[in-house]
Amino acid sequence: METKQPVPRAILVSIQLDGVDDAAHEASLKELGRLVETLGYEVAGSVSQKRGGIGGLTVLGTGKLAELAALTGGTGVVGGWTAPTQSKARQRFETTQAAIPEVPAPEDDARRPEFVIVDHEISPSQARNLENATGAQVLDRTGVIVEIFHRHARSREAKLQVEMARLKYVAPRLRESASGAERKRGVGAGESDLDLDRRKIRDRLAELREQLEHVQRDSDLRRSARRDQLRVALVGYTNAGKSSLMRALTGSEVLVADQLFATLDTTVRALKPEAKPRVLISDTVGFIKQLPHDLVASFKSTLDEALEASLLLFVVDASDPTYPAQLEVSRTVLREIGADAVPSLLLLNKIDQVDEAGRIALLAKHPDAILLSSKSPADVAALRETIIAFFEASMVEDEIVLPYAKQGLLGDVYESARVLSEDYDATGRILKVRGLPGAIARLQRTIAGGGSPA
Repeated sequence: METKQPVPRAILVSIQLDGVDDAAHEASLKELGRLVETLGYEVAGSVSQKRGGIGGLTVLGTGKLAELAALTGGTGVVGGWTAPTQSKARQRFETTQAAIPEVPAPEDDARRPEFVIVDHEISPSQARNLENATGAQVLDRTGVIVEIFHRHARSREAKLQVEMARLKYVAPRLRESASGAERKRGVGAGESDLDLDRRKIRDRLAELREQLEHVQRDSDLRRSARRDQLRVALVGYTNAGKSSLMRALTGSEVLVADQLFATLDTTVRALKPEAKPRVLISDTVGFIKQLPHDLVASFKSTLDEALEASLLLFVVDASDPTYPAQLEVSRTVLREIGADAVPSLLLLNKIDQVDEAGRIALLAKHPDAILLSSKSPADVAALRETIIAFFEASMVEDEIVLPYAKQGLLGDVYESARVLSEDYDATGRILKVRGLPGAIARLQRTIAGGGSPA
């Protein structure tokens, strides 16, 4: 009988910086806990401290470091570390922080937390010092997000992107051999194990970039083929309900899970019931506070779906009290890639979890927003009509003459525009159509040139 492996346990570490109120700090710590649970770890507790910054060799002050070490079974001491000179005010503060009750050690040493997760981006030296003091493996927020992306990537493009981000994260955290007596091997005069590992990472990154360029060229071609079609991109914070809304709008079997970053691969499906002309809906990777820049850059092609869309739907979890901050994070990322100029609608999702007073407050704050639940067929149907009405406002009517020798293009006409009427004369089929100006112009060029739509 196979023995079930125990779930890894983790202690969360958070610094409440000056100017950050208690509610925002608690929300960030709670989100970190969800990230850790998404990784498959059990949150065994947390250690927080108010400080002016996250600098210093151990992130935490001496008192809080001792408290953390007591929980993990570490010594609380960083070997070879000399404490920096402190001001008298800082010394009094640290002394106060140190005056804490002794933390009882877990009864079962084997179940001590194996991980310390820091709710900030920390340097490799800070992580190493914390590991020395606590005896546990240390990950920062960036490391947790990168690892989640690594586990959830499904498509070839996403896997390549995530591996690149992961290697960029790992490279500066490679360490010398603990014994200090590394073997000399590899090319060149006296290349150490560490040098060899770094060279391997550089070579692998170059290989990944080349592979990704090929994959992204194919993605660019697919997007180019859709450039004159009606395109809607669902964007927003992770776990806001984008995939649930995608499934409701398109009837597609996309993954829906109550966890962070369940969706990493862009999915494009047609709006159902199908509209004429066809409307394409794309689900994109979710955003999160402190999303690592390497991941934003890596997922540029995914985010290009938002940049090249005709309409953005900002999906917000209205039941989450921190939704304003989440909405700002989403808008900031889209501003970074230049997608803030794309027309957008604000969708306050999960409204079924908000009471009447909360709904009134939401409408007062966001009078132009759409309140809905992706679980309500009526709400989804109303959103569908809103999307169609948005595109209708940009459509024009025109006439297309399709020669009898080119009737094979009739399907392309019906897919790209709404056919209002058909007639015939000696030259061919006369179609009165309604659609976007660009799509109609492309059809006219295709018919005149005798090719197929690009």
